[in-house]
Amino acid sequence: MFEIFTDLADWLTYDLLQLTTGSKLADALHFFIEDTSKIFVLLIVMIYVIALLRASLNVEKVRDYLSGKHRGIGYLMGSSFGAITPFCSCSSIPVFLGFTSAGIPVGITMSFLITSPLINEVAILLLMSLLGWKFTVLYVLVGMTVGMLGGLFLDLIKAERWLQSFAAEALKRGQLQMDAEGASGVQAEKSLSFSSRHQFAKAEALEIFGRVWKWVIIGVGLGAALHGFVPDGWIAAHLGEGQWWSVPAAVLLGIPLYSNATGIIPVMESLLDNGLPVGTTLAFCMSTVAASFPEFILLKQVMQWRLLAILFAILLVAFTLVGWIFNIFTPLL
Repeated sequence: MFEIFTDLADWLTYDLLQLTTGSKLADALHFFIEDTSKIFVLLIVMIYVIALLRASLNVEKVRDYLSGKHRGIGYLMGSSFGAITPFCSCSSIPVFLGFTSAGIPVGITMSFLITSPLINEVAILLLMSLLGWKFTVLYVLVGMTVGMLGGLFLDLIKAERWLQSFAAEALKRGQLQMDAEGASGVQAEKSLSFSSRHQFAKAEALEIFGRVWKWVIIGVGLGAALHGFVPDGWIAAHLGEGQWWSVPAAVLLGIPLYSNATGIIPVMESLLDNGLPVGTTLAFCMSTVAASFPEFILLKQVMQWRLLAILFAILLVAFTLVGWIFNIFTPLL
């Protein structure tokens, strides 16, 4: 699906600039070009498509279904959608903005945002070949549970009050629009021409893109600068004895780094080969994938510091617990 971005990065890095394959500069530039182009396209396309659907379909029925007595199903659906979408943490943010604009409750949207970078089909296949099906199933269940519980907690504390103003306004606008349509029993947007719906979706996409594009460059640029510098030998040497504190230490070490769920698998394999316990390895890799500095630089554009800190704390606690659980149950599996 995303091969075109890889091909673009290959052409610019190795053909046009003729950088040496495997060099740190080439790897960093290739990473930057591929991820930036992918996120820019996703940002525009996803916001446009969801805004177009909002202006065309009876979305309030879905929103009301997820918001009411079926909220638990909403968390499951959000987490499940995150598990089947091949997005990294930064690429998930355009979808987050689209869900917010559609009036979907923040907790359900956050269930998607937390789960999406942790699980994808490629990572599952690689994990199965590396750790076996029992570990893989447990990993998927744990990853989705983290997403659902995180979304539930954020709804309980009414996290929407800590969105950035433009995101909070988009959420409120989407909810009011859906409420008005539900109360009237008709969907006003259906009377709009395709041209009008297109203009609405285009304006929404351009407005959000204009607010966050520079932060995409900064966030992915930081990730590219750090890409390929995972000190796996040092980590295995210092955290390989399985002490209780090694898991939170591994989580903290993963924060400055950045990778996606697929790219982190070779790192995981290297850490396991060097003797790092499974739980400690998973905690480090989950932190690198879903709690990295680049992701939080991007999230700062849609969340206030308080919500960002709460999300950060949720992820750190969750990854630490996951590491401890896997270290405890590894002998049984």
